[in-house]
Amino acid sequence: MTQDLRHEYWARAALADRPPDWWHGVLGVVGYDEPPSGCAADVPLATTRTPLLGGAAPVCEVWRTDERPATSGAPVAGDGWQLHTRAVGSWLFGALTVSEAGSAMGLGEAVRAGYAGIFGALAAGEHPFLVRIWNYLPDINRVEAATERYRSFNTARQAAFEAGGRAISGEVPAACALGSTGGGPIAIHFLAASVAPMAIENPRQLSAYAYPPRYGRHSPTFARASLVPGIGGVRLFVSGTASIIGHETRHAGDVAAQTEESLANVDAVLGAANERLGAHRYTLENLHFRVYVRRPADVAAVAARCAKVLSGQVPIVFLQADICREDLLVEIEALG
Repeated sequence: MTQDLRHEYWARAALADRPPDWWHGVLGVVGYDEPPSGCAADVPLATTRTPLLGGAAPVCEVWRTDERPATSGAPVAGDGWQLHTRAVGSWLFGALTVSEAGSAMGLGEAVRAGYAGIFGALAAGEHPFLVRIWNYLPDINRVEAATERYRSFNTARQAAFEAGGRAISGEVPAACALGSTGGGPIAIHFLAASVAPMAIENPRQLSAYAYPPRYGRHSPTFARASLVPGIGGVRLFVSGTASIIGHETRHAGDVAAQTEESLANVDAVLGAANERLGAHRYTLENLHFRVYVRRPADVAAVAARCAKVLSGQVPIVFLQADICREDLLVEIEALG
């Protein structure tokens, strides 16, 4: 059984005031526009470089459990990458940075090397099952050597999964891939567990790993959601979800309609998860949301559409990021 996993938002400045024993059950901390500060030295820190929108006060995400003590792995490094992990009970959090500029490798080689580091670390420990992966890379839509960087990323990710003996379809983890701002390294953070998650698909969409070749030579390697068997806490991880029906973008140029379609897709994933569980456990009203907006000027329209569907009590942050397709203006992910 998995221990309770909690996802909390904390004011960035407040973390420096936490007493030492508060950090004992903390798995990791995620900052958005800049690295978290004031954290315990042995806690992995991830920075997405996706700035907060809508005038929100600076916050960080904290992943923690009631289980103690945590076990931190010493940071490990390879050619151009560094990985820091921390485990508590049945859960492990990892933060990986991969520098394209710091090595002779291109994007593909850098991604394969970084993922190889992840798989090597998981294979050597007690948390071999990837549950959720967050990928952030600069200039995600830029074309290099006649190929969009996101498509090159998908090719490299799939190759890394295969080289690591991992499935590339079916039982794959939940994930997202967004474009970070302001340059910097590729930033990846992830959750792994000691028990295998169940992959959940969306009946309104073709599975991402089955996309046709028009979206690139190699399909994205992720499930629409991961559901982790266990007791309490965060168990459902909904992947980055956009205005796609089947495999095609809908409502090009209309950010409000794309937001509504994305939320409808999240709701469909919840229905599939509830069906898998045989119980009506998850609704849009009991989730935490990250909403990525391509154009900062659109955040008010996106927030208004979210408010139509979601309760005002639902935890939600709005972040600026490029989306994996240039005709997508918004992407929504959730935790339950």
